[in-house]
Amino acid sequence: MSRHWLLLAPAGAFLAAALALFVIDAVDRDTTNPTVLSAVATAGGVVAAVASAVLLLSNAVATPAELFGGQLVVDGMSLIFTFIFGSVTALVSLASLDYTRGLPFRAEYYLLVTLAATGMSLMASANSLAVVFVALELSSLPSYALVAYLKHNRGSVEAALKYFLVGALSSSILLYGISLVYAATGSLLFADVASAAGEAAATYPGVLGVGILLVLGGVAFKTASVPFHFWAPAAYEGAPAPVAAFLSSASKAAGFVVAFRVFVVAFPIDAVANPSTYAVDWVLAFTVLAVLTMTVGNFAAATQEEVKRMLAYSSIGHAGYVLIGLAALTGVGGVDAESTALGASMLHLLVYGFMNTGAFLFIALGEYWELGRTFEAYNGLAEDAPVACLAMTVFMFSLAGLPVGGGFLSKYFLVVGAVGAGVWWLGAVLAVNSALSLFYYSRVVKAMWIQPPAEDREIDGYPPALYAAIVTAALVTVLLLPGLAVFDGAAFDAAAGLL
Repeated sequence: MSRHWLLLAPAGAFLAAALALFVIDAVDRDTTNPTVLSAVATAGGVVAAVASAVLLLSNAVATPAELFGGQLVVDGMSLIFTFIFGSVTALVSLASLDYTRGLPFRAEYYLLVTLAATGMSLMASANSLAVVFVALELSSLPSYALVAYLKHNRGSVEAALKYFLVGALSSSILLYGISLVYAATGSLLFADVASAAGEAAATYPGVLGVGILLVLGGVAFKTASVPFHFWAPAAYEGAPAPVAAFLSSASKAAGFVVAFRVFVVAFPIDAVANPSTYAVDWVLAFTVLAVLTMTVGNFAAATQEEVKRMLAYSSIGHAGYVLIGLAALTGVGGVDAESTALGASMLHLLVYGFMNTGAFLFIALGEYWELGRTFEAYNGLAEDAPVACLAMTVFMFSLAGLPVGGGFLSKYFLVVGAVGAGVWWLGAVLAVNSALSLFYYSRVVKAMWIQPPAEDREIDGYPPALYAAIVTAALVTVLLLPGLAVFDGAAFDAAAGLL
């Protein structure tokens, strides 16, 4: 039993930070030092990330541990994703110290971030469709409020309203899908659903098939996959830049960890897509989503004139890359190829958590300096802020897949997994889209280092916390190029454990 409580330490760190913030604000909300609030939230993220890494690399979950009657499970995959959530939460909380300076409701801001991270960590360990839904709502409701944090900013409030309305619709679709799966299989636990899936596909193929498709739609919304992506550009553009970093990195990863566990564990493809008892071929559905999401996301990003909106569409393109991990579960290349593809998706989300968060935090620095939104607003910025611009250059080139950061290796593993699984053409689509992405990422680098400033610029100080978060994200992104070897074995083993 003590081991089980130890395995809950990463999620407990988020919850403890949230409770501490609540108490601090309740005791003396008028004079609370904002540094203390940021430190508590940052410490919660750091402790969660460190605890997850220690448990993962010490092989403490060689055998997955089921908790609360099988409702939760702690295994390699849950720890990898909790590490991502902890890292992103720590970076965003640190950067927000300067970004929110002078704004009201700072304690509530950090409290919402840590509560959303708590929900995400529970999503990573969910072993039941009921827990998935509850954890998803615990993650989503604070996210809606965070997008509307700048409540006197019309764009922020409008983005939050759109996000809330579409999110409520997607939650209802997901819940209806869960009810259909329960009606067909008689259970909500993933293992029990998988055991009954074959018989349910033969007896109630329409009910089970529609239920799985509705669950897929709910997951596709959370991951901003095309054509369920329309909320993302508006939400990311209207939200404060640190919140956009949090949503586009941590929230996206939370959606994918649910997709990996639900579809691989609860809906085994050989049962639900068996020719004799056909319900639905979700691998084909994810293949279509992967191609559409990669292509639409990158082509839309290439046409944008605002950097923040470009990064929003770029994050959609990266969701398409990660979907290759599910689209490669064809059964053609065997378990080794499939575990490589699925593990590569986990690794890409891990690297993406640092390079994408850092890129959005650089946008937060631009908003702090009131530079403007367009590419031209960053012209010649390297003269005034060379360190930050060097960090942004690392983020841009690593996102494009150049060998300056871990993004190069994670994309390489995705291509290898796709080829091994017999869907080499998905790897080719990834390569073509990565080449396209280099065009629009290079526009940012060109503006910062080559183009002369369009007008005189006055830099109003160099916020230390925001700078520290950006530089930390850049250093980790670079170190993950050789350092991804620390996590790749754990990721591939976690994927093989699911399969």
